[in-house]
Amino acid sequence: MSSLPPALDFPAMEEEIVEKWKREDTFRTQNQLSLDRGDKRYTFYDGPPFATGLPHYGHILAGTIKDIVTRYAALTGHYVERRAGWDCHGLPVEYEIDQKLGITHRDQVLEMGIDKYNATCRSIVTRYTSEWKATITRLGRWIDFENDYKTMDASFMESVWWVFSQLFAKNLVYQGYKVMPYSTACTTPLSNFEAGLNYKNVNDPAIVVLFAVVEKDGKTRVEPATYLTAWTTTPWTLPSNVALCVHPELSYCLIQDKATSKRIYVAKSRLVQLYPVMATKKWKPEKASELYEIVQDNIVGKDLVGTRYRPLFDYFAQSEWADEHYFRVLMDTYVTDDAGTGIVHQAPAFGEDDYRVCLAHGVIVKGGGSNIPCPVDASGNFTEPVSLVLGMHVKKADETIIAHLKDEGTLWHKGVLEHSYPFCWRSDTPLIYKAVPSWFVKVEEIRDQIVANNQSTYWVPAEVQTGRFHNWLVDARDWAVSRNRFWGTPIPIWASDDLSEMVCIGSIQELADKSGLPPVTDLHRESIDHIEIPSQQNPNGPKLKRTEEVFDCWFESGSMPYAQSHYPFENAETWEQGFPADFIAEGIDQTRGWFYTLMVLSTALFGKPAFQNNITSGMVLASDGQKMSKRLKNYPDPTVVIKKYGADALRLYLVNSPVVRAESLKFREEGVLSVVKEVFLPLYNAFRFFIQNMERWEHGNKDGKKFVPNDEKRSQSTNPTDIWIQAETQGLIKFVHEEMQAYRLYTVMPALVRFGGQLTNWYVRLNRDRLKGLEGEGQEAEQEAETGLQVLYNVLLDVTVIMAPFTPFIAEFFYQHLRKLEPSYNPNPEDPKYGSSNPVQAGKSDSVHYLMLPTYDEGRLNAEAVEAMQSLQSVVEQGRYAREKRNISLRTPVKTVVAILRNPAPHVVESLTGPLKSYILSELNAWEFTVVPKEEERNWIKLSLTPNFKILGKKLGKQMQAVKAQVNALTHEEAVQCLDSGELRVEGGAVLDCATEVEAKLDFAREGDHWEPAVKPDGSLVVAVDCTQDEAILTAGMARELINAIQQLRKTAGLDLMDVVEVFFDEGGDVGGEVASTKEVEQVVARNVNLFQAKFKGIAPLPKRYQPPYAVAIATEPELQVGSTTISLSLTRPALAVRDDLDPILVKVLSTMEPIASLSNNGNTPAESGGTLHLTVDDKAFTVQEGVDYWKSAMAKVQATTKLMQTNSFD
Repeated sequence: MSSLPPALDFPAMEEEIVEKWKREDTFRTQNQLSLDRGDKRYTFYDGPPFATGLPHYGHILAGTIKDIVTRYAALTGHYVERRAGWDCHGLPVEYEIDQKLGITHRDQVLEMGIDKYNATCRSIVTRYTSEWKATITRLGRWIDFENDYKTMDASFMESVWWVFSQLFAKNLVYQGYKVMPYSTACTTPLSNFEAGLNYKNVNDPAIVVLFAVVEKDGKTRVEPATYLTAWTTTPWTLPSNVALCVHPELSYCLIQDKATSKRIYVAKSRLVQLYPVMATKKWKPEKASELYEIVQDNIVGKDLVGTRYRPLFDYFAQSEWADEHYFRVLMDTYVTDDAGTGIVHQAPAFGEDDYRVCLAHGVIVKGGGSNIPCPVDASGNFTEPVSLVLGMHVKKADETIIAHLKDEGTLWHKGVLEHSYPFCWRSDTPLIYKAVPSWFVKVEEIRDQIVANNQSTYWVPAEVQTGRFHNWLVDARDWAVSRNRFWGTPIPIWASDDLSEMVCIGSIQELADKSGLPPVTDLHRESIDHIEIPSQQNPNGPKLKRTEEVFDCWFESGSMPYAQSHYPFENAETWEQGFPADFIAEGIDQTRGWFYTLMVLSTALFGKPAFQNNITSGMVLASDGQKMSKRLKNYPDPTVVIKKYGADALRLYLVNSPVVRAESLKFREEGVLSVVKEVFLPLYNAFRFFIQNMERWEHGNKDGKKFVPNDEKRSQSTNPTDIWIQAETQGLIKFVHEEMQAYRLYTVMPALVRFGGQLTNWYVRLNRDRLKGLEGEGQEAEQEAETGLQVLYNVLLDVTVIMAPFTPFIAEFFYQHLRKLEPSYNPNPEDPKYGSSNPVQAGKSDSVHYLMLPTYDEGRLNAEAVEAMQSLQSVVEQGRYAREKRNISLRTPVKTVVAILRNPAPHVVESLTGPLKSYILSELNAWEFTVVPKEEERNWIKLSLTPNFKILGKKLGKQMQAVKAQVNALTHEEAVQCLDSGELRVEGGAVLDCATEVEAKLDFAREGDHWEPAVKPDGSLVVAVDCTQDEAILTAGMARELINAIQQLRKTAGLDLMDVVEVFFDEGGDVGGEVASTKEVEQVVARNVNLFQAKFKGIAPLPKRYQPPYAVAIATEPELQVGSTTISLSLTRPALAVRDDLDPILVKVLSTMEPIASLSNNGNTPAESGGTLHLTVDDKAFTVQEGVDYWKSAMAKVQATTKLMQTNSFD
């Protein structure tokens, strides 16, 4: 195993792993291993996307959530079938083809031929599947593209027919004439939930018009001239007006306008609509008499019912039906006085309420026909007899109609209203409401059961289920499932012309049996529209023909659970075992889309929901909070982001955000970068640190012993940080399983990120010297290093596996290195299936994704160790803050750190002052640390109490201020007593619970400028640092500076941990025996020799005069500031040091020898310590003695020939 590079190219690493998975067929192997084990099936439904466009961040987010959950299921002993699917039919495809071919009317399609039109549609539906496959695969999502399904496949369409036939058989299908949201651009009606997908704020004309009141004969004007007023934001509907509607109980009045003398009926509360000035700040009620006079007051709405009026347009006035039924006042409670005039104009062909009210009052009759004025064609253009705007689109006709009304004197006021208006979700054009014939599913009939089924499901977040989705369901209307289009699954109803006889076909074979023709292989319109079925009621009469409509594509996607498996024609038993699905996930917009259609159809078919668990995500927006737009280019290309930062980073960024809680996320590319910098790089550095030190440990073993994971050695560790990090790891494993079983990704991801910080920022840092073998001496240090490495290995392996569902690439990368340490690892097994067979095992198994996720070890959970470490971290963080306030570098030691904790548990104090104390001293570079006993706290801090206003506000009411004053006035001793007793009795007799109704805070109260306190924000901890700076402190600080400089120079030289070098410094003039007069750095080194030797394996930096002249320099820093002194620093290869007066011939020979500690007398290597070396030079024999004539290092010579260790001086 070779050392890892200092910096990992995460995207390049991921691409290598993608190729590995492809080469080894890892996804399919995982599934096969699961099948071989007989794992329980876990059913997942993937809503089919359209492949007519490229995947965006919404798709990537949903795909990541799906991948995490299904990977988790697979790694916890489940078989998960993950099939890709494609939505091929419907408006998205047809609209694009219409744009491409310039089609504006359905007649053009008929002229072209449905077969040619559908062939063109078919040619583009899979246009981007290769791009989808590339992006999704690169994202790390495992889904089966080879075994995908398409909604245009005959097998899928046949199951859709079966679904519909079941509804038909249950009398849940009918044809009706209903006002529906209608897309004029796509020439088809939409369902109510489709209409709710794309609301926009728009400015529409808002006008008030006058309808002249006439006598009962319907023709003669009432004198004096009297009018009914109506307000509308759709002037284009006025030519189709047939009635007006009032609220039966609303109060109306008849006024006379002072300016025109016209008499006008209006809701009394809505006079402001006639006189907008009344809504301004300048308006004064006494000015009303200048505008109007009330002729008749307190008119109840029902008294106006039956009043006749003259229509604004006479296009539909010339008929006997009109004379008897049109142009009169109706009443209904849907009329309100929150806007308008309290009188609503009725155009039953263009409004749901209009249609309902006119039908209830006999203005029109059920079934439609000529008595419902509808002068608008399928494309939204006016038809005869509306000659004024003939051929004009309704939305463009408003201004022409308004101008006409103005010329006729029937326009009272024209304004503009900004309001939210529905747009077509596909063409992005304004919808209208239009009466059209359609096939409906009776949702209202089973609505209560749908609502009940929703309550039996589990959603994350729950408020989407109980709020948005529930509210949609309780108001659900019958669902229009037909579209007057061409590219879709045909409605399988064959009927007589008058619909008196209808046959619903549920399969290809049934169609063949009933038609007498061979079974078809395709179910699109061009393949079946010509097929006729003999009438059962009249065998000799006309044959039944198929109705023209096709299914709304939402009906197809709602049928996906059955159709993807060709149920019930194939796989029936297996499918039924997996229904309802265990899990689905999509964006919050699908509450009115796919989630809804799934629930409706499963309830209608089986009386239960289609899924058990649902994760609903929010919307991914551009960084400015706007909707992502290709046109505006306000977001980075996902493929570019993945290429720059890696898929794992993008996955983690998306899932560790509010968007997983169904909230919105403003996408920021910097956020993805921060995941790399703050999560992956530290984690990689910790992993690399382990590998480096494991290799160093192996290299240092004289017997060539290799590192082998050993649970016994790991479990026997008494090191407090080992116990803590194992407890944290087991707690993480336990938490991940609990939360993933509850589908709460929004809690899991922060926990994983937090643990990464605990591992890298605390465990590794606290144990850095220990893992390097620098704690203790000799074999003891190496044994301690091995114990730490065993713990770290075990933690890394557990975390690697537990992260596999979330960050599959980096988990695989780590695993491929870690597995090589396991005894079961075999790089060249004879059996080629060795690494991809059951039972799976770390080391043996070729991929981390073959393993089972670890389960937590109850025995290693340790709440006390975790609590103690949390306290240590708080002490360290506050201690650092205190140092920062005094601008004291961490390299400069401080004498004392004191901590005062509020009500600490005894085990916390014991740990902080016992086994954890050395870590606190090291982290804060302090010489002493104490925890102040409770009885001495008053000498250091003041405990103050504050009432919890949020909780006590309602409880105390007006007493709150008095209680606040009483609580704030408590002394330290009184506050301590309250906390000890758990309650506080206040004025008025109320008793406060000190655990929940009172907040405690510590404040520093010790005198002395040398103390610098830091108080934790919640007031639970005060840390005070003694900032006294004397010579000993400053010297130790300079030593730390020099240590850091040596480490940086080693890093610059590219040295590994195992590389031993000697260190020399020149303090200025320290050459040839002349020593600088100050010798400041020399004194620092001399006083801290033990510190340097502990850091550098027995080596300490030495003055330049002790450097052998033949020593080979590896790296040099010519100018380095240490304290107030500038020095030069050199790293040299290890060399023997010789006696100053040794024979030059011997010096020359010894300078060529390697100073390794092994016994040899062959003339190349010095003997063991204290040994004699016999040399022959030019036929002359010499004997040299270690410790007399030479030493294995300059440091050894200095220690032997000076009193450095006794006097802390080189002199």
